[in-house]
Amino acid sequence: MSVQAHRATRSTPPAEVERKWYVVDAEDVVLGRLATRVASILRGKHRPIFTPHVDTGEHVIVINAEKVKLTGRKLDQKIYHRHTGYPGGIRSITAGKLLESSHSDRVVKSAVKGMLPKNSLGRQMFRKLKVYSGPDHPHEAQKPEELRIV
Repeated sequence: MSVQAHRATRSTPPAEVERKWYVVDAEDVVLGRLATRVASILRGKHRPIFTPHVDTGEHVIVINAEKVKLTGRKLDQKIYHRHTGYPGGIRSITAGKLLESSHSDRVVKSAVKGMLPKNSLGRQMFRKLKVYSGPDHPHEAQKPEELRIV
């Protein structure tokens, strides 16, 4: 019998994580495919140093969020809810109307947020997501790399 050397699993300390910036064009990309890829990058699962309890993810900028594609009848049937904070203050809007409004970035934010952990680590990861309705963003100084989503 041969004895194999024991290799301990290495846990990445937060100070060792170097973050990149990626820019994603959401035009004509299906919402679910976009959200899963972005959530995976925010979480850091694409990196060999991935550690479940450490934020090892990257920063992601999503542009053209208003031009994201929804399949089937989701434009009419998918409903987003928010609450004003007052009694009886629930407000509902369909995905189609939300994409036409000035808050079209909420569609992408909601989809990505639902795919991240529901704890303080997930909230920390979500803060690295920047979503813009149009083609412009104010993060050119970070030199973001383009990320293609098929």
